[in-house]
Amino acid sequence: MSDRQTPDTEVVRHFTATGFVVSGGSIALHWHPKVRAWLPPGGHIEPNEDPAQAVVREALEETGLSVEVVSTAPALGLSYPEQVAPPCAIMVEDIHDPTDGFHKHIDMIYFCRPTGNHGALARGWQWVSRAALQERQPLTDGANPAALPPEDVRLLGLRAIEWVEGGLAREREERMGTAAQT
Repeated sequence: MSDRQTPDTEVVRHFTATGFVVSGGSIALHWHPKVRAWLPPGGHIEPNEDPAQAVVREALEETGLSVEVVSTAPALGLSYPEQVAPPCAIMVEDIHDPTDGFHKHIDMIYFCRPTGNHGALARGWQWVSRAALQERQPLTDGANPAALPPEDVRLLGLRAIEWVEGGLAREREERMGTAAQT
């Protein structure tokens, strides 16, 4: 139990979804003024929304990019019931909110990629390269002091780049092999 919990208090939990959007060997991050950290797009799962729908909506609302979830697990191949893409990880995060008070986020983490030809990111967002993450380079948006992304963001960002970019390479190789056979 945390120091804010007693057996008589109930922890408030919010379900959230976060998407690591990968393009060109980079991930999209922004400086979150409330949290005071570099974060990917994400937010609360709305009523009647599954986590994958939430992450697609949040990415569009926050970054201006239409994205698709990149599966990190094989599908079961069932026609029914409908399957929702599973998250690559589920994190439980302590949130110290001056307005809503202390609560926890049960955060479903997804890897995503933009669909079609994408334009520029929304204002305040930037592409952060694999090298910047590997080398632990401080990030800045010009308005806030330079800061490192949180370690979980750095590690998940690197994993997302590897998974999405590696997956794209595998898909290309499979298409090339199929094209060569025809």
